[in-house]
Amino acid sequence: MTKIKNYIDGESKEPSSDEWLDNYNPSTGEVYSKIAKSTQEDVENAYQAAKEAFPSWSNTTLEKRSKMLLRIADLIEANLDKLAEAEAKDNGKPFSLARAVDIPRASANFRFFGNAITQFASEAHESVGLNTMNFTMRSPIGVVGCISPWNLPLYLFTWKVAPAIAAGNCVVAKPSEVTPMTAYLLGEILTEAGLPKGVLNIVHGTGPETGQAIVAHQHIKAISFTGGTTTGEHIARTAAPMFKKLSLELGGKNPNLIFADCNYEKMLATTVKSSFANQGQICLCGSRIYVEEAIASRFKKDFVEKVSKLKIGNPFDEDTNLGALVSKEHLEKVENYIEIAKNEGGTVLFGGKRVSVKNFENGYYLQPTVIEVEDNNCRIQQEEVFGPVVTIMTFRDEAEALQLANNVKYGLSATVWTNNLNRTMLLSKQLEAGIVWVNTWLNRDLRTPFGGMKDSGVGREGGFEALRFFTEPKNVCITYEG
Repeated sequence: MTKIKNYIDGESKEPSSDEWLDNYNPSTGEVYSKIAKSTQEDVENAYQAAKEAFPSWSNTTLEKRSKMLLRIADLIEANLDKLAEAEAKDNGKPFSLARAVDIPRASANFRFFGNAITQFASEAHESVGLNTMNFTMRSPIGVVGCISPWNLPLYLFTWKVAPAIAAGNCVVAKPSEVTPMTAYLLGEILTEAGLPKGVLNIVHGTGPETGQAIVAHQHIKAISFTGGTTTGEHIARTAAPMFKKLSLELGGKNPNLIFADCNYEKMLATTVKSSFANQGQICLCGSRIYVEEAIASRFKKDFVEKVSKLKIGNPFDEDTNLGALVSKEHLEKVENYIEIAKNEGGTVLFGGKRVSVKNFENGYYLQPTVIEVEDNNCRIQQEEVFGPVVTIMTFRDEAEALQLANNVKYGLSATVWTNNLNRTMLLSKQLEAGIVWVNTWLNRDLRTPFGGMKDSGVGREGGFEALRFFTEPKNVCITYEG
């Protein structure tokens, strides 16, 4: 059975405790590998390796850093099928999705920041009449911590570590213990690429033990975290007294506003995708659907019909639309929310039941679920489910749609379907969300800032925003004789 070891100082290392966690294949419900259960000692070893590597790496030229990241990007592409297979097996998502989206995006993250670091500019200010010039110097922070989630394992892991090392930092990183395999395989790629030892260290283990050791470490100077809001709150409380820089991309309960004047067929096809892609386990899924009354009956009929045709099955079958949920515990959590919704007056229009897949009877499969609700304050509307469950409500006009959309504690993303330009501009400005998609969904340009408002987090990732986060600005003021 494969042992998923730590990657510290450029080498594969067993945990100091010699303790291991079970790693499950969600599609079969069986343990198929063991994960290093790292302790504070392992995190300290990773930190020391990063600290040792930092002086040299931070002074490496931009050109050399850029070439290294581009080399890693090439190797991820060269291992596309191997990594996609590992992701599908580890996470339960369809292989076709991992191959088309997750692994190419992981490569794109390294490629983007490998190029972006060569274009990253600072500012200069000439003080007129004072013979004084101010310029901003940006320097790497030092050793930083990156903690990534289980839903898009390699995709979001690389989204954090690529800009961190591009900016000249050294990293102690923890992937989710639920889906650690592709981060483990990335260690092999880093070695093949020739990344200097200690620049990127990957430590496996649980959040309360390994993750906490990273966050609480006195000399790890910044934390980039993606995950649940409750965990984000804990990280903020832990890190605040040490004045660490924090980037927290947290939960979402995203509204999907559908107006009668939209391109109906495009909206319908995209809404099925935005509801159930990756089994609904994407923080950006439009889990709250609000439909204008004029088309509500038509939409519900057509939407349920399309959802009913989605195939749930083995992630490696070409025609599978939805694979397995990531774990038994998560499956049970999602089922509990469906029961809560029904008890609070919701009507299940489709789904809500487990699916038995031939030869995979112990896997964690669930029907895509559509629930009609009348109360925007019920729990299914207010709390993040993070599974293949969406709700439907109707609205009368723009004002009501906006009020319903903003009436949650989250503010990550929103989607609007309309061909009215005036409505587009007004709602885009007034929706409380870090990103607003109009007549599209999950259309990401890596140059743009990404992050949430309210309980969806603090800070922004992506583009130069990420490079700013992973550097410290310093003002240099020079006077000269003229």
